[in-house]
Amino acid sequence: MASRRPTRADAHDREHALSTQQHTDEPATGNGGGLVRLRLAVQYDGTGFHGWARQPALRTVQEELERGLATVLRTDVDLTVAGRTDAGVHSTGQVVHCDVPHAVWEEQQEKLVRRLRGVLPADIGVPRVEEAHPDFDARFGALARHYVYRLTDAPSGPPPLRRADTVAWPRRLDTGAMDLAAGLLLGENDFAAYCRRREGATTIRTLLRLTVARQHEDDGSQTVRIDASADAFCHSMVRSLVGGLVAVGEGRRPLDWPAGLLSRTERASDVPVAPAHGLTLVAVDYPPDSELASRTQVTRARRGD
Repeated sequence: MASRRPTRADAHDREHALSTQQHTDEPATGNGGGLVRLRLAVQYDGTGFHGWARQPALRTVQEELERGLATVLRTDVDLTVAGRTDAGVHSTGQVVHCDVPHAVWEEQQEKLVRRLRGVLPADIGVPRVEEAHPDFDARFGALARHYVYRLTDAPSGPPPLRRADTVAWPRRLDTGAMDLAAGLLLGENDFAAYCRRREGATTIRTLLRLTVARQHEDDGSQTVRIDASADAFCHSMVRSLVGGLVAVGEGRRPLDWPAGLLSRTERASDVPVAPAHGLTLVAVDYPPDSELASRTQVTRARRGD
């Protein structure tokens, strides 16, 4: 029998099947033979990755994690992440979600974390996987993201065991001045001066916390720790904020200089971007289940990035 030539209807059917497999950002049914939405806690050492998001011919966290999940679950997985970290940035508190068939989750839930440990590379960890509310959205449902930036101005540099997440700074920093300058940046502002703009994305953010303190470590060393929290951060925003504050700490800029840049509508070329490996995503906050749908709706309407 002669083979049938593909029709336009066949192409439509394949498109529909693919879209239902991906179901990114779509609520899961979570019952019977439908789909279950899973929430994963993810940690990684960003040193060997070109960031979170998939990129052709480059090693990324998303690609490695999706491959590991597909291996264990024996089904394709498409992850949605709370915050797309840049190359070299670490995480101890990343959150992602995905939808999987209910039968697959029933079979794997008791052993999934242990099985993932066996297939994932050593620089990625998944300490927790749990069934989430169908309205949970790791990206658009988040209330706040929390980052920590670590650097040291000690002459000896960072302790050897912290060299991967702590930047060695060559000059002494006035952390008191940096902290005062940080306080002037709080609130809802247009952070265009501190962002690498994405087409069609807003640079208006609400900076909830920005503090600078000298921290004494258990090994006797000192670390300059910068804590930054916001409803969301645009591309390179945290590292640029750190760069602006360091300029104050070195005495090269006055206290009000970082806040004065908020009047600009384009990326400020005179703001240095701090090295990536000092930055770690440490936590993401979400509302109660009853408020997830409304939070996602508000966030989607407000920003398209």
